[in-house]
Amino acid sequence: MNYKIKLLSVFILMSFCAIKFCKAQEKSNAAQSRYKLTYDKPSANWNEALPIGNGFIGAMVFGEVQQERLQLNETTIWGGGPNNNVDTEAKAAIDEVRNLLNQRKYVEAQTLANQKLGPKGNSGMPYQLAGNLYIDFPGHESAGNYQRDLDIENAIATVSYTVNGVKFKREYLTSFTRNVLVARLTADHHNSINFKAKLQSPLAQKMYAKDNDLILDGKGSDHENQKGKIKFNVVARAKTIGGFFRVDSSGITIENADTAIIFLAIATNFVNYKDLSADPLARALKTLNSNIQNVDDLFAGHKTFYKNYFNRVKLDLGTSEAIKKPTNIRIQEFANGSDPQLAELYFQFGRYLLISSSQQGSQPANLQGIWNGELKGPWDSKYTVNINTEMNYWPSEVTQLSELNAPLFKMIEDLSVTGKASAQQMYGARGWMLHHNTDIWRSTGIVDGAFWGLWPTANAWLCQHLWEHYLYTGDQAFLKKYYPIMKSASQYFLDVLQASPGHNWLVVSPSVSPEHEYINGKTAVSVTSGATMDNQLVFDLFSNVAKAAKELKIDASFADSLNLFKAKLAPMKIGKHGQLQEWLEDLDSPTDNHRHVSHLYGLYPSNQVSPFRNPKLFAAAKNSMLYRGDVSTGWSMAWKINLWARLLDGNHAYKLITDQIKPVAQQSGGTYPNFFDAHPPFQIDGNFGCTAGISEMLMQSHDGAVYLLPALPDAWPKGSVQGLVARGGFKIDLAWEDKKITKLVIHSSLGGKCRLRLNQAVVHKLLKAAKGKNPNKFNQLAEIKEPLIGSTDKELKVNIPTTWQYDFMTTPGKSYVIIDKKEN
Repeated sequence: MNYKIKLLSVFILMSFCAIKFCKAQEKSNAAQSRYKLTYDKPSANWNEALPIGNGFIGAMVFGEVQQERLQLNETTIWGGGPNNNVDTEAKAAIDEVRNLLNQRKYVEAQTLANQKLGPKGNSGMPYQLAGNLYIDFPGHESAGNYQRDLDIENAIATVSYTVNGVKFKREYLTSFTRNVLVARLTADHHNSINFKAKLQSPLAQKMYAKDNDLILDGKGSDHENQKGKIKFNVVARAKTIGGFFRVDSSGITIENADTAIIFLAIATNFVNYKDLSADPLARALKTLNSNIQNVDDLFAGHKTFYKNYFNRVKLDLGTSEAIKKPTNIRIQEFANGSDPQLAELYFQFGRYLLISSSQQGSQPANLQGIWNGELKGPWDSKYTVNINTEMNYWPSEVTQLSELNAPLFKMIEDLSVTGKASAQQMYGARGWMLHHNTDIWRSTGIVDGAFWGLWPTANAWLCQHLWEHYLYTGDQAFLKKYYPIMKSASQYFLDVLQASPGHNWLVVSPSVSPEHEYINGKTAVSVTSGATMDNQLVFDLFSNVAKAAKELKIDASFADSLNLFKAKLAPMKIGKHGQLQEWLEDLDSPTDNHRHVSHLYGLYPSNQVSPFRNPKLFAAAKNSMLYRGDVSTGWSMAWKINLWARLLDGNHAYKLITDQIKPVAQQSGGTYPNFFDAHPPFQIDGNFGCTAGISEMLMQSHDGAVYLLPALPDAWPKGSVQGLVARGGFKIDLAWEDKKITKLVIHSSLGGKCRLRLNQAVVHKLLKAAKGKNPNKFNQLAEIKEPLIGSTDKELKVNIPTTWQYDFMTTPGKSYVIIDKKEN
C-alpha cells in the first residue's frame, strides 16, 4: 500500500511539474512572439517586405527562398542638387490676391493665385532608392518549414526554411554602431552555404570589383530642371567560415561555406544642403575597414544601442491565442476584438520605425521614413510640413525618444536660413518662412500649385516642436540655441499679418486651410484669409516665443509686442452647424468628410481646446469630428485617434484603431501586411500618429495637469504601461484594472509641482487637493480668447467626466509611489 501511495505521489508531482513546465514554456513562447512580426510565406510585393534601418541606411527584406532581395536606401540619395524654388516675382501677385480676398472676390482671387503663384522652376526634389542587393541560392527551388520575422525588440529580420533536410537561416540588421548592413547566412550542416550576391540600381553608372569588394557607382537623377548632383557608392564585402568566395564585376560567389556574412556600406557626397564635397567611396570603405569583422560583437553592439531606446517604454494590453498567428492574419482579424496585443505591437512598431529612421546626424524621417523603392516615390517622398512631417515626430517626446528629434531640429535650423529668401522676396518680410513642402535642399517656395501650396504658416508649426521639446526636457541650453529661430519666425508674422476688413483682427492672408477647399457659388476655392489653423498656429508661436524670452530673461519689449499682436488675432468661431469653423466665415458643410482636419490643430496637438475650461468650444470641436466621420486615409485616421483621445472618448478612439489596423481598402487607408500604414499608398506618418494616439489615450499632460487614463476604451479592461513621459519631465508607470488605477509610480526628472488629474479619488499622505493655477512652468494653460458663437440650433453640450485633481511637490531624480493596490 505504501509503495502505491509513493508511486501515486511521484506521479502527481511529475504531472504538476510537467504542467508548470508547459505553462512556463507557453509564457516564454508568448514573450518571444510579443515583439515579432511573423509570416509563413515570402513577401509577394514591397508592402509585404520587412523594414530595417539605422537612420542612415534602410532596407526592405523580401525573404524569397530562391532569390533574396534587399531593396536599399540611404538617407541622402535625392534627385537634383542644391537649389531653392523661391519666386522672386511673387510679391505683387500676393498683394493682389490679398486685395481680392479683402473685397470678398474669392473666385477671382483663386484664379489669379493659380495663374501667378504656382511652382517656380520645380516642386521640390524626390527621395530615391539606392538599388537592390540580390542573393541567388541554387537548388533552393523547394523549401519547407518556412518562416520570416521582424524582431522589433532587437531590430533584426530573420528568414528560415528547410531544403533537403538542411535548415537555413538568414539574419539581417543595419548596425546602429557601425552604419553597415549585415547579412549573416548559416545552416545546420557543414559546407551548405552556396549563393551568388549581386548589386543592381536604376541609378547605377558603373559596377566593378576591387580588392574583394563589389562596388556600385551611382548618381541621383535629374528632376524638373535640376541636374542630379548626388554621387553615391554601394560597396559589398563578404566573409566566410569554411568554403571559399570570389568577387568579380558580376557579383560575389560563395561556395561550400558553413557561415557567410555580407557587409554592405552606402555613402554619398552629401555634407549638407549646400555642400556636396565628400568622397562617397572613401566614406564607404572607411566604414567597411573600421573593425567590423567580428560579427558577434557587431550584433551585440547593435542590440545594445537599439534596446537603449526601445526598452524605455513597455505596454501590456493583454494577450490571447491570436499572438501565435501570422501578422497578416492578425491584421485581417483585429476588428473581431480578440487580439489586444496587436494594438500593443502596432504601438511599439511605430517606436521601432522612428528609432530606425531618425538618428543624430541623419536626415529627418520623410513621408516614407527612409524606405522608398522608387525613383520618384509617392509625393516624391519629401517633407510635407502641413501635417505629415510633424506627425512623424508626435510620439518622440511622450514615448521617451526625445533624442530622435535631432534631425528634425537640424532641418528647422537649415530652413531658418533658406527661408529668409522666401520671406523677403515673396512677402517683403523679415524672418523666415516656408510653404507646405520641403526637401533635402531645404526649398521654401510654393510647390504643387497655389490651390494646395499657398500655405505660408509651416514655420509656426515646426517651431511648436522646439517649444514642446523644452516643455518635456526643461533643457535651457536647447531653448537658448533655438530661441533666435523661433523669434525670427515670429518676426515674419509681425510683418505679414493683415487687418481683416470689418473686424480689425489680425490674420494670415493669403493662405489656405491645408489641402482643403470651400464652395463659392459653384466653384471650389482654397485661397482664404484668417483660416482657423493659421490663427491657432500664430497664437501658439507668439505665446511660446514670449514665454521663451521670459525664461531666458531677454527681449522683454519684444515679448510685449508679441503679446499685443496676439491679443489682436482672430478668435475661434462656432458656426451654424454647432461646429468649430474651419474658416473665418461660416463655410463648413456637415457632409464634408475631407481627410484634413486642420482647424482642429487647437485640440491636438495644441492645447487651445479644453473640456474643463471652455466646454462649448470643446463641444464644437466634437461636432466637427462627428461631421467629418471616421474612415479616411491612414494618416488622417491616426490624427483622429489623437483627437478622439483629446475628446475623452476612448471607445471612439479605439474604433479608429480598428479602422486603421485592417487590410487596405481601395477607397480608404488601413495597414499593409508588413504593418506599414496606407494612405494608400504607404505613408509612414500614420504609423507614428497611431503610436502617439495610444499614448494620448493612456496619459495626457497638455491641459495644466497629468491626466491618467483619460480615454481608456472598454477593449482594454486591464493593462499597464511603463515609461510614458509627461510635460514637466514626469515619467509614468501605470497599471489598471476595471478602469481603476491599481498602481501609479511617478519619476520626476525636473522636480517641481506635479498636478495629477484622476478619474478616481485617492488618499495619500503626499497628495493635496489642487487649488488655483498650476505653478509648474512646464504645465501652463493656453489663455485663448473667448470663442465667438454664431447662430446655431445645435446644443453645445458635452458630458464632462468627474475627475479629482491633486498636487504634490517633487525633487529631481526621485520616484513616488502614489498608488499600489498591494499596499491597500
